[in-house]
Amino acid sequence: MPAHTALYPTRIVARGGRIGNATRPGHRADSGKIDAMRPTSLGSLRRAVDVGDVPRRGVRDELRDNLIERLRAGDPLFPGIVGYDDSVVPQVMNAILSRHCFIILGLRGQAKTRLLRGLTSLLDEALPVVDGCEINDDPLAPLCAACRTRVQAEGDDLPVAWLPRAARYVEKLATPDVTIADVIGDIDPIRAARGGLHLTDERAIHYGLLPRANRCIFAVNELPDLAGKIQVGLFNILQEGDIQIKGFPIRLPLDVLLAFTANPEDYTARGKIITPLKDRIGSEIRTHYPRTRHDAIAITAQEAWLERTADGAGPIMIPDYVREVVEEVAFQARADKKIDPRSGVSQRLPITCLENVVSNAERRALAAGEGPVARVTDVYAALPAITGKFELEYEGELRGADTVARTLIGAAVANVFGGWFDGIDTRTVVEWFDLGGTLQASDTVSSDALLAAAAEIQGLRELAAHAGAKADAEPPAVAAAVDFVLEGLCAQRKISRSEDWSYEASEEPRARARSGPPYVDPELQMPGAGRGGKKQYN
Repeated sequence: MPAHTALYPTRIVARGGRIGNATRPGHRADSGKIDAMRPTSLGSLRRAVDVGDVPRRGVRDELRDNLIERLRAGDPLFPGIVGYDDSVVPQVMNAILSRHCFIILGLRGQAKTRLLRGLTSLLDEALPVVDGCEINDDPLAPLCAACRTRVQAEGDDLPVAWLPRAARYVEKLATPDVTIADVIGDIDPIRAARGGLHLTDERAIHYGLLPRANRCIFAVNELPDLAGKIQVGLFNILQEGDIQIKGFPIRLPLDVLLAFTANPEDYTARGKIITPLKDRIGSEIRTHYPRTRHDAIAITAQEAWLERTADGAGPIMIPDYVREVVEEVAFQARADKKIDPRSGVSQRLPITCLENVVSNAERRALAAGEGPVARVTDVYAALPAITGKFELEYEGELRGADTVARTLIGAAVANVFGGWFDGIDTRTVVEWFDLGGTLQASDTVSSDALLAAAAEIQGLRELAAHAGAKADAEPPAVAAAVDFVLEGLCAQRKISRSEDWSYEASEEPRARARSGPPYVDPELQMPGAGRGGKKQYN
């Protein structure tokens, strides 16, 4: 391995044995003991390398070795990433094992950035660098002129610092205003003047983000937004390992793992990303939205802020069917033709929607002095968290975002209700409404008031019990189940609900069109009929 690509894990051996394993993610050794045993000068570091106590390797080999160790141990690679175990994660593993730079393609809200940030768990706990170096130089093989000068001047007494794992991840959001100086670097005339240096001197360079990510992971979000000349600089680093600053060629064989994210539409559009850069990216990995409702519920439960026991109405109960309805709204939106599929429907939609659902339940409970339990009707109160999460096609624009969102909620309720009550007879409740019964409710009515109004509806309590509201359940839980049944029947058009939340019988079915030839008045004379001719009309 070339000297300039050598990196170090933090395995330290003393008294003939290994103390801990600082390179294995998830196993935290005593930091005080390790800090005390780490080499602090160039001489001690060189001796540790010579006896094999501190191996040398590049950042891609470091990631590969730690991944192999984690796979052997059976530890999870990306804790907190749900639904990618059989699709995305194996592809990321293959890219790391292949020592590839890679790009993650996916729509918004598909955990692309989280995947990249999770790579830091595969880095060693700390890395030895020249103390004070801008580009994290290897003390045994420095790249920059300043560090080479210091090595010659200080020798084995050169101080060695240890760069922690968290500092070895450098991330840049690509925007059109990003310059080559931001990413690669530029000549610093002030530095040159203070040091009495010529502008062509390497020591007059102010390094950009990429050189400062030497021996680290450098991530670029939304790669296609970078200007073409900056993309040229990136692929030059990927392949040739050199850069040019203000026309001065500077050889910097950086040791860096480049990882990118992009939207598939932008990535494949002509002119968005230059072909040579695409050709030099080792692996292309595509993400996706949750494929099952179970995975989506797990993601939302992990990300949404639902613990509100400190200053609110108390622990908030969220029935399973409410969680399912919230997730199904996103599934319905992704399949709806009125919503632009190229923009996608982010998983943030159910996350923020459920948070609003919980807030509405909390508000109702505080006003009524009861325990907070989320209801299906609370989803309608979460419209502000839904309408801003999708882009509409022309037909959707004509109908309006609120109307489209209400339609999605209705379809989601119908789908979930059909799964819960498949094969369950609901005719008793429907007949009560068909006989003229009405029920006035809303998302703000208290549990006691809703149960009192629904007490005379035959069969409703039995259906609520099927939804999980047992005989000994608290009134808020029973009211939520009753609300689910009413909304489910309404979504399936077995009953109807007015805009002022009045449940009543469904609309009368229209009379079926009569079959057969159309009726023609015999006294109506068609033009030309009296002259023995037949008038033809298109």
